[in-house]
Amino acid sequence: MKLDDDIHNYYEQLILERIEKLQLVKNNDSDYLADLCCLALNQVPPRYIRYEVDMSFYLPQSERQQMEMNVENAVAKAIRFLDDKKNS
Repeated sequence: MKLDDDIHNYYEQLILERIEKLQLVKNNDSDYLADLCCLALNQVPPRYIRYEVDMSFYLPQSERQQMEMNVENAVAKAIRFLDDKKNS
């Protein structure tokens, strides 16, 4: 059995948006960014969807804000971990 190709974790998009907002792509290589994504995604619960529009229409604003806060915290923690590792 194979899952549908459209199924993905909504947090992936939120993590990528946060990385873009922080402009981390400018000063970090692809290995750092991949590690950052993995570390951050492992800190948040999976939220699988098929279509982005599902989240737009069915996600309450309060839940969206909580998800964004979860992402901010997860990315910040992942950055601290990677920077500590790099500096030691």
